[in-house]
Amino acid sequence: MTYRQFASLYDAFMEDAPYEKWVTFSESCFKREQVTPTSIVDLGCGTGEVTLRLAKKGYEMTGVDLSVEMLAIAQQKSLEMQEKIRWVQQDIRNLEGFHDIDVFISFCDVINYITEKEEVAKLFKRVYESLCPGGLFIFDVHSIHYVRNVLQNNTFTEDRHEIVYIWDCEATENDGEMIHYLTFFYEKENSNVYERVDEVHRQRTFSASDYEQLLKLAQFSKIDIFNDFSPEKRFSEKNSERIFFVATK
Repeated sequence: MTYRQFASLYDAFMEDAPYEKWVTFSESCFKREQVTPTSIVDLGCGTGEVTLRLAKKGYEMTGVDLSVEMLAIAQQKSLEMQEKIRWVQQDIRNLEGFHDIDVFISFCDVINYITEKEEVAKLFKRVYESLCPGGLFIFDVHSIHYVRNVLQNNTFTEDRHEIVYIWDCEATENDGEMIHYLTFFYEKENSNVYERVDEVHRQRTFSASDYEQLLKLAQFSKIDIFNDFSPEKRFSEKNSERIFFVATK
């Protein structure tokens, strides 16, 4: 899924997303690991909300995304905010062209869009090879407990007047996998005329131990796992919605 039509609606749909929490979590990891990054690459950057927030703090940012439409929105934001950011259109499963990077980040369950373990392993290996010694890879995924008990086979709706959405989340035959059927109705320029947009997204999550094993296979030397933006809390897969990994080269 490359977020074609959905790109224009994404920011409205995600207006309550905890972008500041992702930034705060990232900087807490830098401090804890005693890393002072210059270069940070945001994998699956979308419309650039986290990328831009980190750029405003003085980091040298690169945003990578598969969707040309999402990147166009991100680039327009950076121009308006006068932030110099490199935007790269690339499928992160085939990551290339990066060398001696201080930190890679990937938030908002971007890694869940990689639904085969072999491709997750390939990405982890390419990130490892692209990092400088001592560099960090920080990412999050949905916990498998949250997927099974909250998301799969449920329907979510919201009416914001200018945007109405219906989100059906169906389980597949693969453990931890789901297909999101998204239907949006949005008002066209206060006209009381609504246009419909349909999107289909496939995601899959694996257990925390699976991701940890794949990181070890990629030769990361130190791997920490946290719950829901909380590096001070003891990790528990059953008590979290979102799991964070911090891997050190």
